[in-house]
Amino acid sequence: MKMTRMKADIEKGGRLLSLDALRGFDMLFIMGLTPVVVGLCHVFDFGDGCWLVRQMRHVQWHGFAQRDTIFPLFLFIAGVAFPFSCAKMREKGWNLSRICGKIAWRSFALVMLGMIYNGLFNKGFGEVRWASVLGRIGLAWAFAALLYLTLSLRVRIAVVAGLLIGYWAVLRYVAVPGAPAGADPWSAEWNFAAYVDKLLLPNATKGDPEGLLSTLPAVVTAMLGMFAGEFVRWKGRFGGGAKTLAMLAFAVILLVVGLVWSYWMPINKKLWTSTFVLVAGAYSLALFAAFYWIVDVKMWRRWTFFFRVVGMNAITVYLLQRIVDFNAVSEFFVGGIARTLPTAWFGVVIAAGHLVACWLVLWFLYRKNTFIKV
Repeated sequence: MKMTRMKADIEKGGRLLSLDALRGFDMLFIMGLTPVVVGLCHVFDFGDGCWLVRQMRHVQWHGFAQRDTIFPLFLFIAGVAFPFSCAKMREKGWNLSRICGKIAWRSFALVMLGMIYNGLFNKGFGEVRWASVLGRIGLAWAFAALLYLTLSLRVRIAVVAGLLIGYWAVLRYVAVPGAPAGADPWSAEWNFAAYVDKLLLPNATKGDPEGLLSTLPAVVTAMLGMFAGEFVRWKGRFGGGAKTLAMLAFAVILLVVGLVWSYWMPINKKLWTSTFVLVAGAYSLALFAAFYWIVDVKMWRRWTFFFRVVGMNAITVYLLQRIVDFNAVSEFFVGGIARTLPTAWFGVVIAAGHLVACWLVLWFLYRKNTFIKV
């Protein structure tokens, strides 16, 4: 993990600004935007079961909501960024072994940071949950990056198909030992992915959403991002507008295939099913295409500042919220104001204060040209 200075690089156009803005947009929901939205829905008596509130929560098992897009979108964005960072490393004269070494180090660092997030320092290796969001990103991104470096585009497309179909086949046809006849292979109790996690993954939770076997389709999520990044970098005859339309068209194809396939394989984030990969990939690609067209093609950039402040220190704020009680910070500064308002507004004001406090910390780092990255 290192601190680096990137503002000058941004001003010179050395980064894909749409990625920083999109990453920041994605992280806002983790920083506190979600409870603000839910709180406002309650203030205006939309009810706990209204569509917008449901979108702010993970589905229980099968299904798909906006909350379920945050994690795969972040992994997709990591994939988009790699062809650009890889090109820069090659421009510096890095050979394949050095690039692979950096990939391995980044993967290891993310796995360890994920374990620290889960409480490694106060639980120890014997009790801490090894699987984590950062660990899933580190492993899936690393495997996808190695495939990008060593295989041709056609072979990687074949790998994507093989991983998605193979994962479906394993979960559908490999029965968990001791499962009763007719047991649902997609259920929380009798899916093979959970069995593998219980067998091999230290301190795995029941239905671990970042388990071992489900890392395979997560590799495809990162690969989809790399395909998008590779396509945007392509110096062919397509301009930015044509590339945007092509990505939107492919997003529609991913969505249709995912929805049709879901009749045989449910969309399930915790299992990271192949259909979830396709549907979440469609969402991620469409959103990236929109940000890319607005920010990097049309060059409408002033509005992105708020999001880029977050996106350029995304891992920082993710870990910082685990360490610092920003709700307590918010209540310290705006609790008095919140208590003068109707009761329903208290949670909204505190959540908004949480969001603002996080952003101000990131803005301070931005002003100091300090960006902590792995």
